[in-house]
Amino acid sequence: MNNKETFISIYTNKIHRAGSMELLKYIENSDFFTAPASTRFHGACKEGLLIHSLKVYEMFRNEVIEYNKAVSGLDTLDEKTEETIAICGLLHDLCKVNFYKETTKNVKNEQTGAWEKIPCYTVDEKFSYGHGEKSVFLIMSYMKLKATEAQAIRFHMGAFDSSFQGGDKSLGNAWNNNPFAVLLHIADLKASNVYGC
Repeated sequence: MNNKETFISIYTNKIHRAGSMELLKYIENSDFFTAPASTRFHGACKEGLLIHSLKVYEMFRNEVIEYNKAVSGLDTLDEKTEETIAICGLLHDLCKVNFYKETTKNVKNEQTGAWEKIPCYTVDEKFSYGHGEKSVFLIMSYMKLKATEAQAIRFHMGAFDSSFQGGDKSLGNAWNNNPFAVLLHIADLKASNVYGC
């Protein structure tokens, strides 16, 4: 199974909420399956967003299982928790759909000293709305989110989100009251910084 087939399989087997199939159609008609995850950091390649989303799903699911074991001694997840994990893990970066464009940049060849054009990605944002907020908005345009899911997606960037530069306390409040918000952030960090995707 390729990455796209894996994503669709997890999505259709785990997410059963009203509007989820319409959201999947939106995703399939976008550049989600070919887009990068960034322009120069993690996943700055074709399918980078897809690969990153699958890795965050995997890491988030592992984090939730470990959390459940520590809190309740159980290492199994119920269907509703599996759905929440799939929604948050697979869709946390939906804001990056139709966000990048392919272009070129000039780079000096170290061996020849000549300048060469190489392919790269740049940001071509058509709808500015914040990072996590935009993902929540796009998802909720098709299906409802639980408050804990919306909060986890909204705050998955942690303090790396530029909106927290003014001392906003909402991030700390979210992390103190919603374990999913902390665990999704950890999963995103692991996928991006440990696994490079």
